[in-house]
Amino acid sequence: MRTAAALIVGNEVLTGKVEEANVAVLARMLFEIGITLRRVVVVPDEIETIATEVNALRGTHDVVFTSGGVGPTHDDITIDAVAHAFGRQVVRSAEVEKMVREYHAKKGTPLSDAALRLANVIEGSRLLRNAEVWWPTLAIENVYVLPGVPEIFKLKLGVLREELARGESFVSRAVYTWCDESAIAELLYQLAADHPKVLIGSYLKWRGEDYHTKITFDGGDEKAVGEAVAAFVAAVAPKDLVRVA
Repeated sequence: MRTAAALIVGNEVLTGKVEEANVAVLARMLFEIGITLRRVVVVPDEIETIATEVNALRGTHDVVFTSGGVGPTHDDITIDAVAHAFGRQVVRSAEVEKMVREYHAKKGTPLSDAALRLANVIEGSRLLRNAEVWWPTLAIENVYVLPGVPEIFKLKLGVLREELARGESFVSRAVYTWCDESAIAELLYQLAADHPKVLIGSYLKWRGEDYHTKITFDGGDEKAVGEAVAAFVAAVAPKDLVRVA
């Protein structure tokens, strides 16, 4: 299975001024198309720091996504940083500049130099779009540069799904129980050893009235996942089983 990393850019995240909301959405989309999100890094608005992390992540993961630092203001430096990581120049896209000018003309708002920064792209990058999202997403090799605004980030994931989907997917099953985690810990250790192709997780529901612990089974092989689920169910007392999903 392919692997991915996310690089979250922004002083506002590191200082708690903004609550990060994009990783969960990204992780779910990647899971649905068979890509494992393996690493998430949060960095400040510093060109050298961003560039260093981009280079580290793109060399160890199949795809890398950046979130944040894309816009017209002084702290929107992600494009500059990614260009620095690749040793490329930041250039003005005539196509995107035309879009910016048309947008401001339509709204009747002044066109500033800051607004035109939105037309800056990385030399040799690709611009991705579909019928639903008119504003392009910048991609260079295996790095995809996304905005930090959650609503826009989510919209752009539709474009990336089309770009990255290859017919792969994960299988996910869950067993809900009344068991305490400590009571089934040894069983889970053994199951993890016996079923190495399956990622097994245990999640306690504090003061849960409908179940106490949920055990999840994820993997790319449906048969292997099913065997792990069956082994767990067979090892737990029927009175402790709530449901299998």
